[in-house]
Amino acid sequence: MTKLLIVDDEEKIRTMIAKYAAHEGFETDQAGDGMEAVEKCAANKYDLVIMDIMMPNLDGFSAVKEIRQTQPDLPFIMLSALGEEYDKIHGFDIGVDDYVVKPFSSKELMMRVHAILKRVHPASAAGKDQLKVENMIIDYSARTVTIDGNRVTLSPKEYELLAYLAKNAGIALTREQLLQNVWGYDFFGDDRTLDTHIKLLRRNLGDYAKYIVTLRGVGYRFEKADQS
Repeated sequence: MTKLLIVDDEEKIRTMIAKYAAHEGFETDQAGDGMEAVEKCAANKYDLVIMDIMMPNLDGFSAVKEIRQTQPDLPFIMLSALGEEYDKIHGFDIGVDDYVVKPFSSKELMMRVHAILKRVHPASAAGKDQLKVENMIIDYSARTVTIDGNRVTLSPKEYELLAYLAKNAGIALTREQLLQNVWGYDFFGDDRTLDTHIKLLRRNLGDYAKYIVTLRGVGYRFEKADQS
């Protein structure tokens, strides 16, 4: 699984990015400052680093320079509240792949992550855009689902719900998690919306509905069995 390192001295920002990254199927690790980021990169393998600039102990630019000494090909996206042209120029000069100014859209940030990963690892990125469960294939890049080679017609929300469940296979997901990550943090409604979509999704999946398990009093889980 693709692993991201999220580096920011604000825990709230790290948590927010991590939630959206999980929704996109990424594994994440976190660091609270540049020095911790350097140490984690020395001890672990990451596919991309999201790095804040202004941090205690060691700023983002200095941390990138340190990490680049041993991992010259590791891609970086820099975060900054400044938004000044000098920061962008300096970031690109030291090999930063992209630059995002705070406040930013988490969805846009994830789109930039996908774009960089596909550019850096085109073959592996393409392979990870699909999940196969027996004869059902969920194609994340095309946003399609096929069973026995036949396209399954799903509404946009049904697809997003299935994709989120499948990307978090084996994990018990609460109703609140599903509503927040599929419908959004500004969702105003009740659990009946989720239950209705689960019912429709199961009907459209036919025999494969068995992989969506109801957890009474909690929410739902997508079974891991026979995935590849």
